[in-house]
Order: sequence, then structure tokens, then C-alpha cells
Amino acid sequence: MREQPPAYTLTDNIQKMTAPWILLFFVLGGWPWVLSLEKLKASPDVVQCYQGLSCRLKENDFLCLLGGIEPIKDPVLVPTKLQTEVVLQCREESNCDLCVRVTLYLTVQEPRKEDPDEGGLQEDAELTSGPWPRNESLEAEVILSFKDFLSNRCVLVEVEVSPSMVQPGQNVGYLVFDCFRAPVGDEVWIWSYTQPRYQKELNHTQQLPDCIKPELWNNVQSCWVLPWFNISAEGDAVQLVMDVSAEQNYVLFLYWNQTQGLSTRFHEVLTGPHNITVNNTDLVPCLCIQMWPNVLDAIRNSHCPFQKDPRAHKNLWNQSKLNLTFSTLWGETALSWMVKAPCPLSAEMVLCWQPVGSELCHPLPLPLPRENVIVNTLQHLPMLTLHPNICLQVWSRGKPQIQKCPPKDVLGPLRDDMLLLETWGSVENHSFCAMEISGCTPLPSLAHTRAAFLGKQLLQDLQSGQCVQLWNATGTLWACSLQKYTHHRWVLAWLAFLALAACILLLLLLNRDGMKGAARGRRALLLYSPDHPSFERLVGTLASALGQLQLSVAVDLWHRQELSALGPLAWFHAQRRQALQEGGVVILIFSPGAVALCREWLQEVGAPRPPAPTPDTFAASLSCVLPDFLEGRASGCYVVACFEELLPPECIPDLFHSVPVFSLPSQTSAFLRALVGPGKGHRDTVKAHATRMGQYLQPALEECLQLGASSSL
Repeated sequence: MREQPPAYTLTDNIQKMTAPWILLFFVLGGWPWVLSLEKLKASPDVVQCYQGLSCRLKENDFLCLLGGIEPIKDPVLVPTKLQTEVVLQCREESNCDLCVRVTLYLTVQEPRKEDPDEGGLQEDAELTSGPWPRNESLEAEVILSFKDFLSNRCVLVEVEVSPSMVQPGQNVGYLVFDCFRAPVGDEVWIWSYTQPRYQKELNHTQQLPDCIKPELWNNVQSCWVLPWFNISAEGDAVQLVMDVSAEQNYVLFLYWNQTQGLSTRFHEVLTGPHNITVNNTDLVPCLCIQMWPNVLDAIRNSHCPFQKDPRAHKNLWNQSKLNLTFSTLWGETALSWMVKAPCPLSAEMVLCWQPVGSELCHPLPLPLPRENVIVNTLQHLPMLTLHPNICLQVWSRGKPQIQKCPPKDVLGPLRDDMLLLETWGSVENHSFCAMEISGCTPLPSLAHTRAAFLGKQLLQDLQSGQCVQLWNATGTLWACSLQKYTHHRWVLAWLAFLALAACILLLLLLNRDGMKGAARGRRALLLYSPDHPSFERLVGTLASALGQLQLSVAVDLWHRQELSALGPLAWFHAQRRQALQEGGVVILIFSPGAVALCREWLQEVGAPRPPAPTPDTFAASLSCVLPDFLEGRASGCYVVACFEELLPPECIPDLFHSVPVFSLPSQTSAFLRALVGPGKGHRDTVKAHATRMGQYLQPALEECLQLGASSSL
């Protein structure tokens, strides 16, 4: 903490508002809770009964012991509902104490009938079959027990109900006891039961208000001199504004309210108004504040105003770390984990599977283990066998916040394995499913997935003991190697290609006057900036999808050998010349990297800078692309597109808005119509192609988004 000269800075919404109840807005996270407390004159304990009850206070302070529950032989009175409220008991107008009023409802309960056939004894018919005699009243002794951190007390009340009100199961009235005194800010527990006791006691917890409530300022003496504060925020800086009189001495104590105790962040005696800047590393949800006058036995009030502050939660996750601990026991490697954090976390630990060649880790579905996170406590992973592809993620608020994978020097590199989940039914029959990105594929299955294609072989490997058991509880998790089935990937890819080619051929035959002939053979040159490998895969997926529409797509990803022989600039000139001579189109795919390159090339007057040697095609092409746009030759030859979740369209330089600009995937239909050309292709056919293209692009786009999210962390 660092102290600054006294200053008063409030948020823009409440500038110049100096009333205490307005300043408390920030402390309580909203409009202040204004109590409306009933005032009672100071007097001895009083009990009053209502409706059909009569009562008297027999003892107001005695030792009460909770005995055992006795069976009911005759109708009895039992408490059924306990309510409390806080009132002020005042000796003078502004000299009051907080007091807890108790309201207790009572009901007539009759003996329970038991069936002799079930081993019980039949009650006397006189007690269970006939009504309670109307000429006899019903009496009971009711105990009210009060307890707080420093004291406890019991009172005994005799109650009686008139004969006309005695009906089994009927509420016969209620009593009101005034009252149990308690300190400001205290927490009290109240129990009620009869003597003797016929059922489980009723209990209730009551939290008394503290001195920050305006209702107490002028009524409770211990709250008269308590200083109060306001929270001021300017950007990321948070300040505590102590608006007190210049002569007031008080103690300011800031601490982390941790599960295992308190961690002091600031503790000083101050005088008069001050501004205290909260360190960014201290601002977490469990940061609490105590203030009290610097006098003996002053009441301390605790407030934790940052529990829902987004900045505090962001700082908390920035300071949280996931540590993995490996140990060897009887030749087996075991894994324990600990989340180190300054505050308790509402989070759970989730196992995830990272396939070979993927940067994403896919959470394993239930019933696989998920454990609540207990911060700063070593917890154990219930796995029979550890696997290098299984990582740990800490999930909170519906997304992973921390991820940690086993180091390669402990479990080795990622393996090309398939996870199988074995579950057992109610009649001891079991089923298997293989975990893939799209979900858990039942085995055997007719689905067109890798797991379904290899399902029979995987089950045979499992039965022959070639798979490794990773976990066994409500289900069994197996890891089966796919290395010997590597050639099956190419078979599956070839079959998928043939099926796709057949579908496209059939579609073209059915829509000869639609898309057939409209885009067939039209050349499209795809230019992009290779920001990272995931974005290159996304562009390659887009090029493949356009190729399925019979466009002749040229992209440098598919011409590496030719690109290496000619060089980026010469290859681009050749492709551009051929595309434009044949009535084709040049597609510019913008990304953050492409925008940065264009801005470096453009000067303030709009003239291009001299080219600089660079290895990628997009940067080399700018020497030709920019003059086309600057001199007005781009219309009809160029189309601009971007992936809206990676780059908003408005971030594309204004120069390129002279041609159509499309956001993918939301404007895929319009994008395809621009490539096909006006008046060509049936609208429904284009829409169908756009839907399939959106589904085709989604996995690659999610991989880019996941990479961006992880890099931002």
C-alpha cells in the first residue's frame, strides 16, 4: 500500500455527492441497506401470546440441557415455526441496544399410530381413535435458547391452549418474546423445543447489523464515532477514500480473508481524511477492510466489497497457479496437484485429452472425475495409470482458466492413442464409446468418423489386453494405440474424398442450370498473411471448401515447390495474370497481420513504400495490389474477406472498402454469390453451399480462437 495526500475522487456518476448514505453505495455494491428497526422501551423480558394461547414467563435465565426425544402418548404442543427480527431496545431516545425478538408458532401433535403387522404395538384405542376431550386444556413448557460467541442464555415459558382449540395438526397460536440483547455486528443462534422434548429442536441464525448501517448512527452509542469510507476507481487504480474529521484517530486494517486464516496487507493507525491506493496485486475478491476508532474495546466492522469486482477476479486468476507433483510408489507414477491462489476459488478440476498434432485439449465428459478445487491444498488425481495426453484444467464460470500438462521428461511425448470409455448398465451389460472432438462415438457405429471406422479393431485390441486401463470407478477409461492403424487414415481419407466427389457430382447434375457452369473453371487467387500455423490451416480449409464449388483455387499452401523455384513475387504475378485474363478474381483474406503489413506499406499521402525483401506471398503482392486500389483498378477484380471473430470488418483499412468486403462465416452466402457472379447460380443452391462451408470452417476457426485465448492469458 502507498499513501497519497488527502484527496476526494468519486466515480463520474456521483461526483459532488457527499451525503454518507450515497457514499456507502460503493461499499455495499448498490443502494445502502436502510434498516427500519422498531424501537422498544428498555424493560425486563416480556412474553406475549396470541390467538388461542395463554402464557407466562416462568424463568428468564436458567441452565437448560437438551435431553433425548420421548415418544408421544397423548396429544401435546410442539413448536413448528421459529422467526426472529432485530429491534432496538432504548433506555433513552439515542441510547439503544440491539435486541433479537423471537416469534414461535405451536401446533397440536397426536400420537402416531403403528401397525402391529409391521412389528409395532397398537396404541390404546382411547388415545388414538377418539377425539381429545373438549373439557381439558393442553399445557406445555417451551424453552428458548440463545447463544452467541460470548454468552448463552435460556428462558422457560409456560403455555396453555383452551379446550376448544385442541385439534390434532392444528396451529393453535404463537408467542412473542422480547428480547435477547446482542452486540452490534454479532451472529446469534436460537433454538426452541419443549420440556420434555418430543421432536427435533427448531433452530435459526440471526446476523445483527453493524455500525455502517445509517439506522444505528444516532441510536447506538458504540457506532457514534465509527469512521466510514468510500471506494474510488479511476481506470485500474482503486483508492479507499477515508472521509472523516481531521481530529479522528482510527485503525485501518486490510487483509485477505483466506480459508486457513487472515493475511495482512495493510495495518496502520491514521488520523483524519486519507486516500489509500490499493496495490493491484492486493486487489482480489477476498480483500476485506476493517475500520475502528483507536480506542479500547472498539467495535470492529468487516467489509469485503470486492467479491464481485471483475478486476479483482482477473487479478485472482493472474496470481493463481496450478502445480503438478509426481511421485513413484511401488514402481507406479502417481500425480498430485495443487492450485495456489490468494483466495478461495469457485472452480473444479477437469481432465482433458490433447490429441497428437492439436493445440486444443478437449475436456473429458462425465462420469470421468471432476473435483472441486480447494486452494493451497494438495489433491490427488484418481488415475490408475498416467498418460502424457491427459492434462488438467481448472474450470470456472464455464471456461478453462488454467491448464497444465505433464512435462515430456516425466511421461514422454504425446501418443497417437484413442480413448475408450466403458460404462456398465443395470443388468451388468456394458457399452463402449470412443472419445473424439465431436463427442463420444458408440462402438460399434456406422458413423463416418475415425473411431467408427476403426471400432471393430479397437474392441478386439481391448479384449486381447493391448489397451491400457487409465481409470476405473463408475466407468472404465482405456487408452488404445493407433500407430499400427496409421495406413487406415489414408484409406478413410480416400473414401471420404470419393464420397464427397460423388455428392458434388450428383449436386451438379441436379442443378445444371444452377451452380453448374457458373463457377466451374473460374480462377480464384487466395492471398493471406500467415499469422500463425492455425490461421494457415483455416485458410487451407477455406480454399478446400471453395474447391468443392468447382472454383479453380490457387493458394501458396498448395504450390510450395513452384513457389520455392520462382519466388513469392514472380509466382504471384503469374497467378494474378492468369486469373484476371480468364475473368477470375483475387481474394484478399485480412487478419491482424495483414492489416499491420498494409499500414506499414502505406504512407500518409497514400503512396506505397518501396518493397522490402520478405518471404511470404502476401507481403510480396502488396507492391502490385496497392497500386490497383490506389488507381481505381480493383473494382471487379478483387474481393475482400475476413473472419469476423478474429478481425472486425471495420479494422480493414478504408482503401480496401472500394470493393465488396465480407465477414465470414455470417456473410458466406453473399461471399459465394460474389465469386459466382451476378445472375449465375440458383439462390437456394448457393445458400446450401454456404451452410456446408460454415460447418466445414467451424473446427478450424475454433482452433484459432482457442489459440488466441491461450496467448492472451
